[in-house]
Amino acid sequence: MLRLGILGLGEGRSTMSAALATDKWELRTICDRNEALCKQRCKEFDFHHYTLEYQDMLDDLEIDAIGIYTPDHLHATHIKMALKAGKHVVCTKPLIDNLNDAAELLQLSAEMGKKVFVGQSSRFFEPMKYQRKEYEAGEIGELVTVEANYNADHRWFLGKGWSLQDSFKWLYGGLSHPVDLVRWYLPNIEEVMGYGMLSPNGKAGGLKNEDTMHFILKASDGRIASISGTYACPTQPQQRDSEMTCILRGTEGCSQGDYMDLRYAITNKAGEEKLMTFDHKLKHYFRFEGKSHHAGEYQNYLEYFADCLEKGVTAYPDLKEGIGTVAVMKAMEESLKTGMPVKVKPLLNNIPI
Repeated sequence: MLRLGILGLGEGRSTMSAALATDKWELRTICDRNEALCKQRCKEFDFHHYTLEYQDMLDDLEIDAIGIYTPDHLHATHIKMALKAGKHVVCTKPLIDNLNDAAELLQLSAEMGKKVFVGQSSRFFEPMKYQRKEYEAGEIGELVTVEANYNADHRWFLGKGWSLQDSFKWLYGGLSHPVDLVRWYLPNIEEVMGYGMLSPNGKAGGLKNEDTMHFILKASDGRIASISGTYACPTQPQQRDSEMTCILRGTEGCSQGDYMDLRYAITNKAGEEKLMTFDHKLKHYFRFEGKSHHAGEYQNYLEYFADCLEKGVTAYPDLKEGIGTVAVMKAMEESLKTGMPVKVKPLLNNIPI
């Protein structure tokens, strides 16, 4: 059993639930600068070992890995500190908020012999897991294109003060999910092109950056993908609209994973149509407050990471893949500013991935 420390108890709440529910990890310590939040989490989960100082967890020789769920701009610093302390790392998405620290992180991970795993949770949700399994089994033939969307009525985010800051961008906070899904199937994205706008609802609510975006991404082999995200508009009921969707179109079939709806559909190479729902796993994925937290994914990826560490194999998305995804999103951000296609490779100059 591996021992885990968790830094940041907002999103880290789901990781607490995940770690306490699995026999592959022992939750040793939680940490946040907000003592009231620490006490709240301790009461919620009947777990009573917390600290206000990150260094306390870094100094604890019993901790094998740190789960990092702090604000995006702190990720690079907190990952560096964990690696230097000899800890493996699970870090929530987006991995880092710029590429300035990428080369140093890669060097540190190699020197210390410690793994960095990106908690890109959407890969570990039941419909997406099943879609990947059938794709790898060749059920849709050769992949032609990917369409990944994340359209949600997140106007309730406007009640969170940090969402109204200049630093908050739905490109990273929301679109990082469909970007990762696209890169799961088309890892070598070389160019992006997109447009975005701040919707009337977002503008009235005080958002500073785009909340409505549509992109085309081109891979080095010529295949293309589309990514869309809207975050301040009403949506259709889930019978007609899925909050997050990944569609794979192949030479012999097509599949669709619908995230929040726990739904998967495929028309396979034999022409058979299949629709699957995973409602029996609702309690695994959604454990508190409706669907605002989905700790089941976190448990799935923590268990996957533990298995990979035990076997001595790489857990994906790893540090290199996480950096590559950040580069794609930086190119997307540049395209929003310029209205022009942007190449990804120049953003990775001097970064050995």
